[in-house]
Amino acid sequence: MFHDVINIRHAKKAAAAGVDGLIAVCNGAGGHAGTLNPFALLAEIRQFYQGTLILSGSMSTGQDVASAQMMGADLAYMGTRFINTQESRANPEYKQMIVESSAADITYTPKVSGIWANFLKPSLEKAGLDPDSGEKKKVDLGEELQAPEGGASAWKSIWSAGQGVGSIADAPPVAQLVERLQDEYRGATDHFAQLSGAYLEKQ
Repeated sequence: MFHDVINIRHAKKAAAAGVDGLIAVCNGAGGHAGTLNPFALLAEIRQFYQGTLILSGSMSTGQDVASAQMMGADLAYMGTRFINTQESRANPEYKQMIVESSAADITYTPKVSGIWANFLKPSLEKAGLDPDSGEKKKVDLGEELQAPEGGASAWKSIWSAGQGVGSIADAPPVAQLVERLQDEYRGATDHFAQLSGAYLEKQ
């Protein structure tokens, strides 16, 4: 079992419970995300946990995966990038909104479920939610959450996404996307090997 964690308290509790791995859900991740920078969260977790550690948040490319491993993660977790694939059953309007959005269009708000999460601001506005108002919805995770103005249903027409949307410009087949990610990963690791090798030679 892999457990999402957004802070050190959660990570220590999950590790003590004997989970198989931790998913560090950092600032900028889609949906229910944390607020910590991945450099800070990964480094602190590694001080007490040596099991499988997965990084989540704002990753859309193979370079991002390579960077996650350089920071100390074993694996990278992508969500928003795979919403925009041909096999994804997400609403076509949702996919198009991701393509048209940038990091500035991601809003971190508790207005949908009462729990802080990242959403596409245009979908919030379309549903009649003002993320800048002081009003909060009552938390009731046992019922389908309803937005105002006649019924945009949470998670159906109010759409979550991570800050990595600015790197997403298409919706390819999954196989094509995976091949692209592999090529980007190889290119990033090869480039780093060249950079680090040249740097170490000068020392």
